Amino acid sequence: MDINLDTGKLYVFIAGFLLFFLLETFISKRNLQRPRMQRLSFHIGVAAFNSVTIRVFTYVPFLLWAVLVDEQGWGLSRMLGLYGWTEIILSIIVLDLFDYFWHRANHRINFLWRFHKAHHSDTEMDVTTSLRFHPGELAISAIVKATWILAWGPTVVAWFIFEMLVSLCAQFHHSNIDFPDSVEQPLASILVTPRYHLAHHFVEQKYGNANFSTIFTIWDKLFGTYSKPPQALELKHDNHSIGLTEGRDLAFKPLAVLSEPLKARNLNIRNNQPHN
Repeated sequence: MDINLDTGKLYVFIAGFLLFFLLETFISKRNLQRPRMQRLSFHIGVAAFNSVTIRVFTYVPFLLWAVLVDEQGWGLSRMLGLYGWTEIILSIIVLDLFDYFWHRANHRINFLWRFHKAHHSDTEMDVTTSLRFHPGELAISAIVKATWILAWGPTVVAWFIFEMLVSLCAQFHHSNIDFPDSVEQPLASILVTPRYHLAHHFVEQKYGNANFSTIFTIWDKLFGTYSKPPQALELKHDNHSIGLTEGRDLAFKPLAVLSEPLKARNLNIRNNQPHN
């Protein structure tokens, strides 16, 4: 059953990616300077490299760990006697909260930012950006997520549903689409939208150091990291730069992206500004 769940997760990932890539073809909101197929091939290469170097070694141990915690009944959710849909729904909420703090830590802690900045080094944003992660970040993230599983104790089913939602939400909120303000505002009051997350990728610090949520936007509002995204008209004229101030000419050079954590400038926090 666990293998079937992971296969289902893969199908959801592929279907979601194709859906948003197709939507961008017809309703894209920003003109990209780099050809879409060039962006696609680069980021698929990144994902393939990460799969070979990291995921192939972490998949089985991680799955066995999730199954062990589930079978042994470890974690707070089991202590609370949560089962069925109650457990699944609460697991999604709690794990999304954990993910919020983990994302925030990746901006706050110098060592973590060294790896996470590979994601933010993209000078434009579309659904392919959701594939752009440094293998070092994925390796550290796997260890951190193993502690989430132990602490909360989600069932294997709940964990895979959460992972599927994270994949879909990441694809959705990185995609190059937008909604009218009348739709955007009520939707973003609950879920992370493309405009909401686009602001997080802006060079400006008031945006880049805010909007860390992955699924539910409530966490930014509860913990003081919410920054209201721009209005649709402002986005239409491309008034914001995306990415980082440094290394913009190296954003699509694989060796430069991989070696970035070793560079001396990474002794400093992003853009030499403290993270909230």
